[in-house]
Amino acid sequence: MPNFSGTWRMKSSENFEELLKALGVNVMLRKIAVAAASKPSVEIRQEGESFYIRTWTTVRTTEISFSIGQEFEEQTVDGRPCKSLAKWASENKVVCEQRLLRGEGPRTGWSRELTNDGELILTMTADDVVCTRVYVRE
Repeated sequence: MPNFSGTWRMKSSENFEELLKALGVNVMLRKIAVAAASKPSVEIRQEGESFYIRTWTTVRTTEISFSIGQEFEEQTVDGRPCKSLAKWASENKVVCEQRLLRGEGPRTGWSRELTNDGELILTMTADDVVCTRVYVRE
């Protein structure tokens, strides 16, 4: 079983502003969010199939706890409450589908994958828009 545990620092990010645009976030809030989220730190604690993930920036901190195969509540990247279900997509990759608790919006989700060279790839989606963020362990 892969070990996602550790503190991670973002190395690169692609399409974050495009993802926020696809979610309907207005221009001013997108600019603030992109600036604030340009250097997020992530702490992951994993015990078997149970995960705790804390992500923090200068403006916002989010925390989620979940077990693979069990539905849990979290928020989409733009802050809307949703029900989520994480599953193993492969030996080193967890994928999560999100379902909004109320209202309409694009289909969203995320995945986290450990690469052979020790990087963590976070992929966030809103319909066909894909944001990819690469992290390295500190």
